[in-house]
Amino acid sequence: MAQRHVYDLADIHDHMPTAVAIGVFDGVHRGHQALLADMVAAARAANLRPAVLTFFPHPKLVIQGRTEGRYYLSRLSERAQLLVDLGVDLVITQLFDEQVRMTRAREFIGRLQAAVHLRQLWGGNFSLGHRREGDYDYLSRLGQEQGFTVHLKQNLVMANGERVSSSRIRRGLASGDIDDVNACLGRAFRVSGEVVQGAQRGRTIGFPTANVAAWEQQLLPANGVYATIVRVGEQRYAAATNVGVRPTVAGNDVTVEAHCLDFDGDLYGKTIEVDFVSHIRGEKKFAGMDALKAGIAADVEQVRRLALLTK
Repeated sequence: MAQRHVYDLADIHDHMPTAVAIGVFDGVHRGHQALLADMVAAARAANLRPAVLTFFPHPKLVIQGRTEGRYYLSRLSERAQLLVDLGVDLVITQLFDEQVRMTRAREFIGRLQAAVHLRQLWGGNFSLGHRREGDYDYLSRLGQEQGFTVHLKQNLVMANGERVSSSRIRRGLASGDIDDVNACLGRAFRVSGEVVQGAQRGRTIGFPTANVAAWEQQLLPANGVYATIVRVGEQRYAAATNVGVRPTVAGNDVTVEAHCLDFDGDLYGKTIEVDFVSHIRGEKKFAGMDALKAGIAADVEQVRRLALLTK
């Protein structure tokens, strides 16, 4: 089955028998992965197409009236690719706006039924429709009428003795606890984007950096220096990556700047992926450029000792 990513239920026209998991799935963490593994296995066993219906913007942000700021754990394209990698054949990123918010559960299921031949409906702790009327009992009764079953799977996945959740990952990013973030994700936290022109101060002190144009709505780790792996196409480089405002040079905007070890080339205009592996230190204002240069040299040496590319 060829994988597809669409942005509205109305864009689906094949009406194939389908199992659908509904949720935001921000970050596609280990709890999401467990649910989707069960859904994909059940769908394959029943000869159904496994699909995911997710929403953007996040329903919580729409309800709260928030339109700006960093909140998401991954880009939409990365979320879709992670879902496909888990065996999902169809990803629907449905616009969530006031109209969708006010849609009654029966009407929303009707729209879903018009797009696909719904045979199984999967989810975690979720409710569909206006005023959350479409809970498990409601949807189960509706399924008996319309010929689909409802499968509710509670998220019981634990990491370091605590339940995995998107909110926990957000807290970990805010504190710079990349070890916990990655334990919850089951992979390294990733920031990707085009390499854009910066002030080029790093080049003048012998540590050129790639200035990554991260998505303005994606959460970033707490300001500081991290051991990372930078992916440029098929190539991988260990890197010391700074997230922050660069206080030594009176910066203001938060940037993501990666110094790739043992790399000599031009990355401008290329899209790179930065995988965060370990926290090195918090953001620090150095006394001057010489002290900054010595500090970066120490960061690079610590990254080199971690031997990231051999793990």
